[in-house]
Amino acid sequence: DLPWSMWATIDRLRILSGVVGGEGSVVIVSRLPVSLNGQRLVKAANLQDPVANIKSQIKRIGTNEKRRLRNKAAKSEVKTRIKTAFVAAEGGAEAEPDELRLAVKKLDKAAARGIIHRNQAANRKSALMRFAARSAAATAAVSEVEAAS
Repeated sequence: DLPWSMWATIDRLRILSGVVGGEGSVVIVSRLPVSLNGQRLVKAANLQDPVANIKSQIKRIGTNEKRRLRNKAAKSEVKTRIKTAFVAAEGGAEAEPDELRLAVKKLDKAAARGIIHRNQAANRKSALMRFAARSAAATAAVSEVEAAS
């Protein structure tokens, strides 16, 4: 016996799939592999969403995909630079100013290109600089205590 939520999910999958085939048939239902009464429902790897018939829309879909991938790479780069700047600031490394400068540069560039909103870039820079200032103050305090003793 399955809980009612599982039965509801199975019914939803049956509706999405249309007619569940006979013995041993494979039906494309959802992105998640599901077992339904011993039948395995899978999504084919080459199944795509319906594509437009209009030539300009097909081109637009292609350009949107290119831009999405470019924006994804840029966002990933920004996140990486911010993480390395945080690690450098936390560790008090000599490369800390360079890492901070590079992170700020990447944030500004992403905001200028419209990949992230300019206010988000400002907020991230502010948080980064505050963290760097606090860690620098903490490092100074620790070295001051060590010098005093």
